Amino acid sequence: MSDMKWYVLRTAGGKENKAMEYLKKEIERSGIGDEVGQVLVPTKPEIVTKNGKRKAVDKLLFPGYVLIQAVLTPKLENIIRNNVPGMSGFLSEKKATNATGTQFERIPVPLREEEVQRILGGQDKNADIAAETLVNYEVGESVKITDGPFSGFNGTVDEILEDRSKIKVIVVIFGRKTQLELSFTQVTKE
Repeated sequence: MSDMKWYVLRTAGGKENKAMEYLKKEIERSGIGDEVGQVLVPTKPEIVTKNGKRKAVDKLLFPGYVLIQAVLTPKLENIIRNNVPGMSGFLSEKKATNATGTQFERIPVPLREEEVQRILGGQDKNADIAAETLVNYEVGESVKITDGPFSGFNGTVDEILEDRSKIKVIVVIFGRKTQLELSFTQVTKE
């Protein structure tokens, strides 16, 4: 296990998860599972608000790439290059000439340890924290309050506090304008 290194594999855009699953199946089918530590697509959880609907999604950190921790053998390299649909090989390769000097050989270059720690550390951190919320609200836009004591009231966005996942909304209560501070999840677009 100590001689396993991390490599970055290129995939067709939008096919990262399918390529990863197919690669795992090929590794299992070939009986070389002991040469592979992990195969993963780095993602981070997000809650996206679009058209007034909130949806949890996994956002790709590196679209078009899959990471693999493995002892790179010729058999595994052949599987990666030739047997996995949607996968086009390794991200970083150096070219070396063979002994006769006539042909080039592509040699995959593993990630440096600090790069691996940054990527995997970010992956672990993203798993521990609550999902970020992306909003498409704008100041002056009409919104409807959907949760809390003012549920059902309509208002206008006065300020967006993205760092706190809050939004300030002006509503008319008993004929007076009142500013409310609500979380992103308590409002939807009208």
